[in-house]
Amino acid sequence: MKPITDVDDPRLVRALSHPLRVRVMGMLEQRTATPKELSQALGVGLENIAYHVRALRDFGLIELERSEQVRGAVAHHYRARARPRITARAWEQLPEISKRAMIGAALEQIGDIVSQAAVQGCFARPESHVSRRPLVLDEEGFKEASAIVSQALDELSAVERRSRSRIKKGVAEVPTTAVALLFDTPEPAPAPARSQKGRARSSGQAEPSTRRQ
Repeated sequence: MKPITDVDDPRLVRALSHPLRVRVMGMLEQRTATPKELSQALGVGLENIAYHVRALRDFGLIELERSEQVRGAVAHHYRARARPRITARAWEQLPEISKRAMIGAALEQIGDIVSQAAVQGCFARPESHVSRRPLVLDEEGFKEASAIVSQALDELSAVERRSRSRIKKGVAEVPTTAVALLFDTPEPAPAPARSQKGRARSSGQAEPSTRRQ
């Protein structure tokens, strides 16, 4: 099957509509791995993982890097090949349940990586970023902001390509993760309701101040 290059290709939606495939892609973007290693890392049965690995391979999103004999069996090592961004048009066509599954899987990965990075002191570089920018936008402004984020990701990909060229010449490698999010600000969570017992206690405490002494 021809690899996906068109971000509006409907096969892309099918390829990444399963949250497990999102998690597999996230791991293979960081390192090569066999289906067995993915199975152990994700806590998912090998047969299930192997099925989704084959699907990602057929869609052209991952590729076989090498094979080797291990205890009489052949171990296939895969790595991420490409991960086209889903366009607004393709995302709009995705069922709501698939959107939530994909977002949930992606945020779970991000949470794990960020937590590990914090514990391991991976934000020590002065150039590191941990920032949140609340904005008040209209519909046109939201589209402009989305375009800026997409452009930034494209520029980061270009920086990576230049870095890989220098790394091949012997420059030290710096494994790096960049996360970009843009979303509607959620409504504030409602304040937890006090129990009847708590309200009674409060009333009992306040009552003496209203009595005549």
